[in-house]
Amino acid sequence: MKRVLITGVTGQDGNYLARELLTEGVEVHGTLRPESVSLVEPGVNSHRLNLTDRDAVEQLVRDLKPSEVYHLAGQTSVAASWEDPLATIQQTGLPTAVLLQAIAKYSPETRIVNASSAEIFGLAKAPQNESTAIRPVSPYGSAKALGYFLVENFRSRGLHASSCILYNHESPLRSDRFVSRKITRAVAEISQGLAEKLVLGNLEASRDWGWAPDYVRALRLVAAQPEAADYVIGTGESHTVAEFVEVAFEAVGIRDWKSYVTTDASLLRPSDGALQLADSTLAKSRLGWKPTVSFTQIVTKMVQADLAELKR
Repeated sequence: MKRVLITGVTGQDGNYLARELLTEGVEVHGTLRPESVSLVEPGVNSHRLNLTDRDAVEQLVRDLKPSEVYHLAGQTSVAASWEDPLATIQQTGLPTAVLLQAIAKYSPETRIVNASSAEIFGLAKAPQNESTAIRPVSPYGSAKALGYFLVENFRSRGLHASSCILYNHESPLRSDRFVSRKITRAVAEISQGLAEKLVLGNLEASRDWGWAPDYVRALRLVAAQPEAADYVIGTGESHTVAEFVEVAFEAVGIRDWKSYVTTDASLLRPSDGALQLADSTLAKSRLGWKPTVSFTQIVTKMVQADLAELKR
């Protein structure tokens, strides 16, 4: 039986990936932090450990010798990375080094796919592709850039190690620490008379927003490639936060959305990157990958899921 290890298995992408693999009869193992209270998908073999604990990670890799490793764990908030840059490096950058070293030492036939981020591009002009210069402008982007370069280093030494440079991807499983879920949940509450206002930062910030299950599919396609390589994964469309808000309110039949939205300067990022817009030509041509859910559909699905949750 095929055996797969997913770090960060309780996150949005980890959940979708685990569910998909389990339906195929794959033996799925997943890591989560020792203090985590998140629920693990039924059927997943869970392992509570700190991914910076070299001995524990090496023991896990030595015992499992998985066919594939999907490295999804880490601190995932740009805003939070400014509050504690050191913790961001420790939780997002260092585990990649520990995991790669463990695989190289004890399971060199394992294929590893690292979830990188468009935040590594920072100030780069749009659109961005695999040749774009890496210029992060946040501690989170810098931590992800470290992981990206480490994957490149270990690939040059023979590991089947790849990075997927993922642009923003959303779903009903998205944490409300992210602006997308904050918006859809607030809109659902406003529509039901449970809230009066939605408070946001920069409404003009633009992002390339996709559907999370599509991006999980990309991770698997990359793992299956004969040769390891890095891929930019995104829709190639950019939308502002204001557009996201407008579509969310339209999903509940409210058109005068501006009367429900206020801005708070304290929610602005200390530094924001340039326009994030993916050029996924390589992924489309080599992997046969493409997004399947439109921006409007993504936002609408999330609002509908939040409405259903409120009604339950």
